[in-house]
Amino acid sequence: MNLEDMRRSYQRGSLEIHDLDPIPYLQLKAWLHQAQEHGVVEPNAMVLATANAQGIPSARTVLLKKLDSLGLVWFSNYESRKGQELSANPWAALCFSWPEIERQVIVRGKVERLDDEANSLYWRRRPREHQLGSAASPQSQIVHSREELEERWKALEDTYPGSIPCPPQWGGYRLIPESWEFWQGRVGRLHDRFGYSLDGRAWKIDRLAP
Repeated sequence: MNLEDMRRSYQRGSLEIHDLDPIPYLQLKAWLHQAQEHGVVEPNAMVLATANAQGIPSARTVLLKKLDSLGLVWFSNYESRKGQELSANPWAALCFSWPEIERQVIVRGKVERLDDEANSLYWRRRPREHQLGSAASPQSQIVHSREELEERWKALEDTYPGSIPCPPQWGGYRLIPESWEFWQGRVGRLHDRFGYSLDGRAWKIDRLAP
């Protein structure tokens, strides 16, 4: 089945609560796998929405690097705008959008930093070019030219012929979900939308109006 046929099949079908995994992160894993199977480019790309201490929001795209029962993990610069906002206000939302198959997932929750051991472990697995880029970039700060960034890159490249040390301002975040929404597009805008919310220690699933 090609992508267009698959999308039409989803549109014509009907998604019910009993079709969903009772564990939301497993449902997300299933949809990530299906998105990858059908050729979605970087299905693990997700929009991260944060707000500063005054409640002013901002958003950007990051990449999901780990998904398990503890939450959703990505890596970034702790001194970036999102890092500063998360330090002031640790609540955030993540949005996966796969228009090719008319699906969307939104996750909301509180964000925590990973510990130094987890950061160092992941950093060592990264390609050298990725290490250089992350270490050279003073993320979100003003730079005067492209050349300034390239000079920072070259200085690190010359200083460290092998692996680049993990910068102290770089590391991982984990969003611990408090709610989930799964959205499937349907014909006539009468979409299927389901919300997972915590009921004690278990997840409760409700159908939501689109």
